[in-house]
Amino acid sequence: MKHQVSSRIFLAATQGAIAQQQELFALLNLGLVQSLASGVISPTEAVERFYHAENCLYVQKHFRQKAAHTIMSHGVQLPDLFESLPAEEAQREFYRELEVMRSLSLQLLERRRSPSVATRVAA
Repeated sequence: MKHQVSSRIFLAATQGAIAQQQELFALLNLGLVQSLASGVISPTEAVERFYHAENCLYVQKHFRQKAAHTIMSHGVQLPDLFESLPAEEAQREFYRELEVMRSLSLQLLERRRSPSVATRVAA
């Protein structure tokens, strides 16, 4: 019996300028990282819902930012940790990967906000 994914997110369906899409991408990732860390969703569910091939290709083709591509690469590989490593090591690596993804998401948001903050300070 195949598991039906009820809420798949497709970045290609988002509206707005690329900068707005990147901000949404970063915010979505922060929420996913929190959901993964707290156990609300599993790594496999995260791949099915967000870190799937369609979104990986979209990020690579449209965002053209190394941080965004790295986030997707780390997200796609999360389920593999538990298949290839002993449980305790997989858990440690899982949290390390989530921290990298969180940090990169915050960097994307900071880049987006930095110019507007500088403009307000100068005014």
